[in-house]
Amino acid sequence: MFPIRDDRISRRLPLVTFTLIALNVILYLWDRQLNPFAPNIVFADLAMRPPNVVDALRSGGDQFYLVTVLTSMFLHGNLIHLLGNMLFLFTFGPGVEEALGPKRFTLYYLLWGIIAAAAQIFVDPNTPNFIVGASGAIGGALGAYFLLFPANKIEIATPIGVWDVSAWILLGLWFLYQILIPQQGVANWAHAGGFLAGMATILVLGGRERVFGGRKLEELDDGEPVVDSA
Repeated sequence: MFPIRDDRISRRLPLVTFTLIALNVILYLWDRQLNPFAPNIVFADLAMRPPNVVDALRSGGDQFYLVTVLTSMFLHGNLIHLLGNMLFLFTFGPGVEEALGPKRFTLYYLLWGIIAAAAQIFVDPNTPNFIVGASGAIGGALGAYFLLFPANKIEIATPIGVWDVSAWILLGLWFLYQILIPQQGVANWAHAGGFLAGMATILVLGGRERVFGGRKLEELDDGEPVVDSA
């Protein structure tokens, strides 16, 4: 099941979202010297390994490992990992970017990724696996979208056809899946942590009404474009 698009009408080109997608794709290809099916080579040392991060925080170890919390957000394990993440970012990122404004969206995206990494480290600090991927930060965008546009319809592709699903149902199920059905080799707690961070961001900002600057919520639910509040 993959999201294709939402029914939100926008008057603003989502430059930050498109830039993030382009950056992830460029770094993925650069990391593999333009062979999308090759193993990562160039940036292998920029992946995050939780025990190294914990050591850097607790005992004054090599502080370089703290940087990997950020750099790992722009690396991906394989082509399917990259395409899946970019598809979710392409679907849900533009709406959140337009609601928050490009500058705030950029800052919150990075913050969501850091919080997502912290959640994964907290739950499983001793895992020997390296952790990469934008899905924690994208999870933040999903959590923000969940509160900002719950009634929007999301077009999803499944093996049996294309369907329209309300955003709150799709994203709610996505979140529960991360919690209830953890997958081997997947940083599910990073996904969940990012999602909760995105929700918390909207609540701290005052909720939908405050973010949208007083526009009628029923108009927003019908796909009307929102005003940049930043």
